[in-house]
Amino acid sequence: MTDDPCVFCAIVRGEAEASLIYEDDDVVAFTDHAPVTPGHLLVVPRTHAIGLEDLAEEDGARVWSVAHLLGRALRRSPLRCEGVNLFLADGEAAFQEVFHVHLHVFPRFAGDTFRISADWRVRARAELDESAAAVRAGLAELSPTVQP
Repeated sequence: MTDDPCVFCAIVRGEAEASLIYEDDDVVAFTDHAPVTPGHLLVVPRTHAIGLEDLAEEDGARVWSVAHLLGRALRRSPLRCEGVNLFLADGEAAFQEVFHVHLHVFPRFAGDTFRISADWRVRARAELDESAAAVRAGLAELSPTVQP
């Protein structure tokens, strides 16, 4: 055991219990211990990264690739699965609870209880353009050569 308090790192090292679904050199996937629907999975990079800011692009791509595979597997499994959600919470304000990047993959079906409520109304083009400009400014800080 190490002094690392990250439960996902402990799962990756085989030091904490988990119902493993998939593992390779880069990622591990296992069932969520508090699933929103049966078959709710988590895909985590083996390398500890608190959030997207810390996640290597290659690790993020691999997490997505495995989540895609597992979403397809859920649809072919005997579990009830009429759709699939992929959900990643980055930061406390986004409801991240375990601070090791993880992508939720969970089956959806009519009548399940998972909900995300928000104000989904259509916004004025000026407001959308302002938001787009702000994101482009952030993108320019990350990669000045990227053009929209």
